[in-house]
Parts: sequence; structure tokens; C-alpha cells
Amino acid sequence: MNKHESDILELLLKDSKLTQRQISERTHLSLGLVNKTIKSLKQKGYLSNNNRITNKLINLAEKTSPKSAVILAAGLGMRMVPINVETSKGILRVKGEVLIERLIKQLHEASISDIVVIVGFMKEKYEYLIDKFNVQLIVNSKYSEKNNLYSVKLAEKKLANCYIIPCDLYFKENPFSKVEFSSWYMVSDCKTDESSYRINRKCELVKSKKGNRLIGLCYLTSQDAKMIRERIDDLCSDSAYDRSFWEKALESNNKLCILAKEISDNDVIEINTYEQLCTADSKSDHLNNQSIDIICKTLKIVPEDIHDINTLKKGMSNRSFIFTAKGSRYIMRIPGKGTGHLINRNNECRNYSALKEMAVVDEPLYIDRSNGYKLTRFIEGSHPCDAHNFSEVSLCMNKLRLLHDANLCVDHEFSLFDQIEFYESLWPNKASAYSDYETTKKNVMKLRKYIELNIEKKTLCHIDAIPDNFLLKGNDVFMIDWEYSGMQDPHIDIAMFCIYSMYDQNEIDKLIDIYFKNNCPDNIRLKIYCYVSACGLLWSNWCEYKYQLGIDFGEYSLKQYRYAKEYYRLAEKELGEFL
Repeated sequence: MNKHESDILELLLKDSKLTQRQISERTHLSLGLVNKTIKSLKQKGYLSNNNRITNKLINLAEKTSPKSAVILAAGLGMRMVPINVETSKGILRVKGEVLIERLIKQLHEASISDIVVIVGFMKEKYEYLIDKFNVQLIVNSKYSEKNNLYSVKLAEKKLANCYIIPCDLYFKENPFSKVEFSSWYMVSDCKTDESSYRINRKCELVKSKKGNRLIGLCYLTSQDAKMIRERIDDLCSDSAYDRSFWEKALESNNKLCILAKEISDNDVIEINTYEQLCTADSKSDHLNNQSIDIICKTLKIVPEDIHDINTLKKGMSNRSFIFTAKGSRYIMRIPGKGTGHLINRNNECRNYSALKEMAVVDEPLYIDRSNGYKLTRFIEGSHPCDAHNFSEVSLCMNKLRLLHDANLCVDHEFSLFDQIEFYESLWPNKASAYSDYETTKKNVMKLRKYIELNIEKKTLCHIDAIPDNFLLKGNDVFMIDWEYSGMQDPHIDIAMFCIYSMYDQNEIDKLIDIYFKNNCPDNIRLKIYCYVSACGLLWSNWCEYKYQLGIDFGEYSLKQYRYAKEYYRLAEKELGEFL
């Protein structure tokens, strides 16, 4: 059955007395095409000679019509920054209605009550739906590492005569029906460069440089769902597709394997960004957001002046987003989960005060001593240091040496070995995931004596001196993010750069030679090896704290623990009985 036949049959099932002219007006098909299609439907036995529905059509409707729905609500919604820090997109209230509640009510109007909601990020926010609407929740525990292809797989048993629905859609009219005759994927009549599929004359969605805006709502009949489930299983078995959208399972020979359902772009609103929410509902309570308030008060603007919001790469301690206001770009930092236990924001403010006269920092326009929200100008034309481009690394080490030679002072110290103990004390589970942790910790603590005997001076150090915190603009270097900074031995910064870059020993020695201009004393090189071990354990403990809060840093955390063990062994060979 083609798309025109399906559309006409759906109308006639609702009102069998419609004339061909009325059908033409409602489907936007020409009168000639309506006449031709009705003749075809009569020949196939779906309509009688007087245009009445037949038992064959009724049987087909029972076989293909909707039985269930799967709503996708597991994602982080990173494009919704800063609102996603406080609220999951499906719970947004638009025009007085919660998005996901409106979708569920529209499904109920179409007599669909078997509804599954796939949740992950802020899953607790959706729990009330079980009691209010008798829906089923399925938890996608891998929402931060896999895209919605995996979410759909979790609900694949439901994929038969089923709607698949993103949670962030607001339809002005109910898009769901009691009757469906074929599978379809919804697009709008708006053409956009962001879409790579356009509708052709056969109502197929074919590859194109500029296509129809993809809405994301889909309907799968039982027959098509069987094939799609097999494709989903195949894709999910290959880690290369971990970040894929579920629509990947619909792709076949440069087109989608099901037909298009086109609606007017004015009939649906996608709430995928802060700006889309502003456009959809300028009075939404969700626009009263702390970071937006800070931006408006600091820059003396209104929310409507904020444009082009984009999430920056997620930091290990914070989230940040970039935006444009009145022709200039800025970065807003939002503290990450658990950060309040890790960072003293008063100390961070003191660091910036001490650095004020040095041309090395991102001077804050706003910084909150109580919670760590920070607003800075975006450094146009800059990029983070490439740790494996040693020309860039040399520029960064020159800037780091300049900082250390300035001998700046603050009234707080970053105590490396005390911080190792402190991060461990924060672990909710009170035990390490590493079976030999106690032995490793004991060994690392033995290095403290040698380190302290070889400290020549203490000055303000960055502490978090990692490549991402060095921004290069031509030959200029800016150092950003001074939240961990304090008084320390300058050589700790060298070790920190090395372990974040995951350098091997040859690369570590190369960095040391760059910083010291090929004149590093043997005892200082060995001390830096000891710092590599101790700092490795420090960040391993930090990662364990974050992991027990549900945040996994993958290979980075394992590598830090390896640094702790391997560079202790290296130091042990040199120090012998001293330990």
C-alpha cells in the first residue's frame, strides 16, 4: 500500500461519506490523483463500488493499527544547556503543559495506553508518571555513553504497531491516530541544511545535501518492526554505533526504508535548545535560570539578547557553555556534581586577585564565591594546547615558567598528600575499587619525604596545569581555570601536565627538558617522577569519588592509578634504602 492509499483510507475510516473533493482538500492531493487512488483501492478490495469500507479494510486496520508507544527521554539534552542542569527536557513546561504529559494525553486520546518511557538522565523526575498515567519506565543506565539507538533496543519487544516518540516535541494538534495502515517517519515541509533526507515524488526519504526537517516521530507496523529490530540488534552489537541515533536502523541504499509523513512546520515545536524554548514560550518558568540571571545582570541585557548557545566539551569538574550577546561571545561555567566538596571557591577568587597584574589568565567578569558560577569573555581565535605538538607545548611551558618565576603568593596551599587523604575520605562507599589500593597508597606516601627534601621554593601554582587549560592564540598563551590553584612547589605543575596528557616516560623527559631548557638536575627529575606517582594517586582518588557519584572517566582513571604504581617503582629503583 502506498502513502496516498494509506492517507485516503485513514480519512474514510473516520468518515466514509467524504466526497472526493473533500478528500482532496484534506490530503492536499489533486482531484485526479484522489480519483485514481480510489479506483486502485476498489480493485484491491478495500473499498466497495459505492466507496464504503469493506471487511478486508477493517481486518487490515486491526492488523496494522497502533497498540503501543515508546517515548525516548533518557538523554542528557546537552543542547538544552543551561536548563538541562536543573531539568530534563521531557519535564519542561511549555504553554502551561509538561511536554511528556501532553504527549501521553494525546496518545490516550488515540486509545493507546500501553506506553513505555525510556529514562536515564534525571530518571527520578519521571517516576511520578507511573502513578499518574500508568506508564512503564525502562532505565537506560548507559545514557551518557550511548545514544538513543541503545534506548530503542531496550524497548524492542514493544516495537510492533508502535509509535517511537522523542520527549521534546510539542504538537499543536494530536499527531496520533487510532488507525495506521503503514509505517512512516515524520518530517516537516521546512527545508534545512541540518537534514540529509528530502521527500521525493514517491514519498520516500532519500539522501540529499539539504532536506526536510526531521521531526523524529515514527510509526512501525508489526511487519516492518521485525526487520527494524534485527537491524537494531546488529548495530548495537558493534561499538562503532554506540553514539548513533536509532534512525540508523532505518537507513537502506541512501534512503529510509519506510515512507515519509509530512506535516506543516508550523504544527510542531521541537524544544531542543534554550532559544527554542524562548521562542515557544517566552514566559516559561524554566527560563528563570540561575546562570541566565547572572549573565543578564552582569552584561546588563535581557534573556532575549542571548543567542547561539552551545555546550563546550564537558569538563571534569564543571559544565560550560558558550553564547553570543550583543555581538560578543562569552563562556558561562556551571559547577559540576560534587564539586562543592572538592573546591574552595573563596580560594579561587583569591587566586584571580593575585594574578590580576599578569597577562596569563582569563579574567572573570563574574565569579560567585559561594557556588562557583563564573562568566568570562571567550578568547576568539584560540585553541587548547595539543599535548603531542611540542612546538605548542614549548609555548605553554614558557608561560608556565613565567608564572613560577613571578613568585606570586596567596594565603592557601594545595597540600598534595593531604588532598589524597581528603579525596579518599569523600568516597561514599568508603572503599577503593582497586584490590591493592592500600599497598599502592602506602608506597606513594613513602615518596613524601624525598619530595619535601627537594623543594626549593613554593609559589602560586596552577595545579590543574593540563593541556586543555592552556589556550593558544598565535604565540600568545592564556591559562584558564584556576580553581585548584594554591601555594606549591612549581614542579608539581610539570607532573600534572604529563599525567593528563598520558605521556610515556620518553615524553615526560622531553617535557622536563623543555621546561628546564635541557638543564634539569637529576634530583629534580627524580622528584618530578615522584610527583607523577603521587599526582596519579591524587586524581585516581578524585575519579573514584566521581565514579561513586555515577560519573565515569573511563581510561583516564585507570591510567592515573597506573602512574601511581609504575612511577613509584621507578623512584624505588633510584632511591633504594632511602624509602
